[in-house]
Amino acid sequence: MSTNAAIDLALDRVDWRDLAAQTEEQPRVYTPGEVLMPEAGFMRGHGTFVEDENIKSSVAGVIQKVNKLISVRPLKSRYVGEIGDVVVARVSEVQQKRWRVDTNSRLDSILLLSSVNLPGGELRRRSAEDEQMMRRYLDEGDLISAEVQNIFEEGSLSLYTRSLKYGKLSQGILVKVFPALVKRRKMHFHNLPCGASVILGNNGYIWISPTKGQEEEGGEGGFAQNLNEHVPRADREVIARLRNSILALAKCKLMIYDTSIQYAYEESLRYEAHELLQQNAIYDIGQQTQGRLRDADE
Repeated sequence: MSTNAAIDLALDRVDWRDLAAQTEEQPRVYTPGEVLMPEAGFMRGHGTFVEDENIKSSVAGVIQKVNKLISVRPLKSRYVGEIGDVVVARVSEVQQKRWRVDTNSRLDSILLLSSVNLPGGELRRRSAEDEQMMRRYLDEGDLISAEVQNIFEEGSLSLYTRSLKYGKLSQGILVKVFPALVKRRKMHFHNLPCGASVILGNNGYIWISPTKGQEEEGGEGGFAQNLNEHVPRADREVIARLRNSILALAKCKLMIYDTSIQYAYEESLRYEAHELLQQNAIYDIGQQTQGRLRDADE
């Protein structure tokens, strides 16, 4: 049985005419194996290798020079965490006194039992009984919001959810984008005027959910879930429209933060929710949002 599949070419994923109109001078994109410069007088950094006395690129990206250090920043890469980053992650395994979670990085991250608030939010010593009940708190497949506490030598991350704003996520939808598109801000938890909440993970995982009331937040120490609660159709439509608006921003390679999401959502109101998956609607929303962001900056 044969089926037809529509696959976008790499050249079709970015509107190069729009990009050329944004800046007068475009950065040079180097391909793997391309010569950057002679080795003499320079040191090679990340994304480079030496061959035939020349420094060559090992990834597709933009060259960066810091004094005599030459490196190439890849256009697409896995998440590289920094201390203090807000992440949305999925529990992949329950181990002794720790959970192993997927944060879209090269290595799985670690969430220690001592780094979480137990139900009720009380601070106390973690006992053997708590260790036996770890799967009751967080099980495989659960989605959580957390903060990067430490970075180990091999590059894996240590997370913590000691604040009541972090913890298990309940009803909502997960959107995956490139980590480089999520703009680093002081706040990554936002209640949008349209009636939904978003968590912008620095790791490229974005969580969209109905806005909670103040009486629902923090009551169970970050482990409360409302999986049996009915979400009204209007809220589900808002969440679906936000999800498609964020994907439109990602498709147009625009930075994703609270203002750009709100602008894209307002521009999407001219279309039905299902029409936001069409290419013409995606690029129209991207261009209109980019124009509003440019006007706001000026």
